[in-house]
Amino acid sequence: MAMKTRSQNVTETVRDWILTGAVAGGDRLEEIPLAERLGVSRTPVRAALAALSKDGLIDYQPKRGYLVRSFEPIEIFAAYQARASLEGLACKLAAERGVPEEFRAKLRSCLAEGDEILGRGRLLADDFKPYQLMNVTFHNAILALSGNPWIARLVAETHSIPFVSDRVILWHDHRVIARSHDDHHRIAESLIAGQAARAEDLMREHVYFAGLFLKENFHRVSPGEIPNGELPSTNRGAL
Repeated sequence: MAMKTRSQNVTETVRDWILTGAVAGGDRLEEIPLAERLGVSRTPVRAALAALSKDGLIDYQPKRGYLVRSFEPIEIFAAYQARASLEGLACKLAAERGVPEEFRAKLRSCLAEGDEILGRGRLLADDFKPYQLMNVTFHNAILALSGNPWIARLVAETHSIPFVSDRVILWHDHRVIARSHDDHHRIAESLIAGQAARAEDLMREHVYFAGLFLKENFHRVSPGEIPNGELPSTNRGAL
């Protein structure tokens, strides 16, 4: 059981590196360096590489070993397009069902936290993780409120390629992030007011713009070195 847990932890760590771009397409992943970096034996690393290969995130090539799969910007944007429709539908269903007070409180808490972070007038590296967590909480609350588990499951599928997971894009432009958070305000207001069509349209545009922004700024995304179990957060953010 302990070895299974260790293998799962290694798998999720390396998966996170790939999905957030901490390792780039074409990079080689080798058992011994990874095991040393993570402080584990080769056995859980071997299991992790096999699992990630099955998921399509890395490819095994004879005499070269495992290489991180490369994804083109158009493939990543296509995932955002699918997410836009799915999360738009989630908003529509949530508004039609009504928003209980506990969900209203959660949405308002997210809005207040985002307001506080952006109220500083500039994006700080230390604010990345809190903002990202707030953003994921906001979106996941709406997925849950939709009452349709298939939507959340299908959205999770779009998170299985780099830069779509956890809505990670560039964290460098205060104006763009502020615009995104203004969307959050409008989406929450329409949900609480029961404006299903408006909520759907706002969420579709919100997610679509995130994908478009990434597509147009993809050249600014540069992979970082594989760190010791941590991810660089100085130039990445969330929408």
